[in-house]
Amino acid sequence: MITTLLGGLSPRQFLEEYWQKKPLLVRQAVAGFTGVLERDELFDLACDPDVESRWVRHDGDTWEVEHGPQRRSRLRGKRTPWTVLVQGLNLWVPEGDRLLHSFDFIPQARLDDLMVSYAVDGGGVGPHFDNYDVFLLQGMGKRRWQIGDQKDHSLVEGAPLRILRDFRPIHDWVLEPGDLLYLPPHWAHNGIAVGECMTYSIGFRTPTAQELGVEFLGWLQERVCLDAVYADPGLALQDNSALISEAMVDQVASMLQAIRWNRDMVADFLGEYLTEPKPHVFFDPPDEPLSQARFGREVERGGFALDARSILLFRDGRFFLNGEAVDTPAAEHEALAGLAHRRRIDAGHDCSPALLAVLYDWYLAGFGHPRED
Repeated sequence: MITTLLGGLSPRQFLEEYWQKKPLLVRQAVAGFTGVLERDELFDLACDPDVESRWVRHDGDTWEVEHGPQRRSRLRGKRTPWTVLVQGLNLWVPEGDRLLHSFDFIPQARLDDLMVSYAVDGGGVGPHFDNYDVFLLQGMGKRRWQIGDQKDHSLVEGAPLRILRDFRPIHDWVLEPGDLLYLPPHWAHNGIAVGECMTYSIGFRTPTAQELGVEFLGWLQERVCLDAVYADPGLALQDNSALISEAMVDQVASMLQAIRWNRDMVADFLGEYLTEPKPHVFFDPPDEPLSQARFGREVERGGFALDARSILLFRDGRFFLNGEAVDTPAAEHEALAGLAHRRRIDAGHDCSPALLAVLYDWYLAGFGHPRED
């Protein structure tokens, strides 16, 4: 599947030759693919207040953007080109989650979400660039992609979207159902619907240094304890009482130097930060939970799967699930690492009582469930 997806390249070849280096166009990467949902199903999601969506319309040089939930009447417009984009499709459509995780040759810690965009003829979001890698998989219909590796990223002032002021494409391709285009960060691109079409975008996380710094300092704040108290028994008389003395600056600087962190703390921060659910994500515990004994039988019969909303990562025997470090028996680390990688435990797996106890707790919280298929 992966070598077909990458046009015959192995994941290793792709990472060495293309990842964050140059685009890759693969014709019929997913043969016969037309999408994971119908147009009306997409419209239903766009109108759902729990689903993140945007509606974009343009008329010449004028652009209009509306955030969801959308109105059905807006999704019937025909006068000017428009598109509707739905984020996090993997959270709502099981086939979308499977599609997203077919790209797990990139670490899940970098994987963001699956977005789908529907557009009428001529619709799109304009020439722009992203700070992250993206795979663009064509579903229903056709879309024309113009791309360029330009250094000029200046934007149109006052536009509600990040529209490039001077777009200069060097490639021009029309993608048909099943075709795939990979673009590294900062490659300018413009997708224009050729007739009615739907495009699936697999995006990746690229937090800025500022974002990581702010989040880490907030995380560190809860874990640092500085015991010293400011004192100045040798206080000297000042000519001006409003002056902040050099002695005070020196002492406070010395006290703050007691703030320390190490690689293990950074790893723990990353585990919690990278698995933290997005603000609009909520989990649904079972209304009528199975007993622990019945749960064990169901897992033995059909296996266990993480919920599409769950993110499970690990490092050196430390597991992180949905924003928290979780206690797990050391003897079960191999099984849990396999669950994190494949996002499921297959039927017939010999689950120990200790592993079943962990999975049962996660099931009660809505983080996973016995598999039905």
